[in-house]
Amino acid sequence: MPQIREEVVIFLAALLTGMIVRLVYIGLNVFRQIVRHNLRIMESEDLIFWIGSAFYIFVQNYHTNNGSMRWYCILGVVGGAILISILYTHLKKVQKKIYTRKKNKCP
Repeated sequence: MPQIREEVVIFLAALLTGMIVRLVYIGLNVFRQIVRHNLRIMESEDLIFWIGSAFYIFVQNYHTNNGSMRWYCILGVVGGAILISILYTHLKKVQKKIYTRKKNKCP
């Protein structure tokens, strides 16, 4: 049975894993906004992303927790993804405010 300290480290690693997976998906969405795709290519990209994400999460879980899934691992991955989503939303709002201020100041 892991000690509390080990469980906290595993939870933080799971948080980081969730953050990385979410950041990669945000990057994929930004790429899609820059380069327009048809529906088939987007579906293929999503399939590759989710297979890669599942593999990455499995490998990270295997290295940090010897492959056993515990509730705090799942909570950490989901929590990390949510934290990055919230941070990304706030950063987009700040960027929009800065852009509108600069646009209003320029003649």
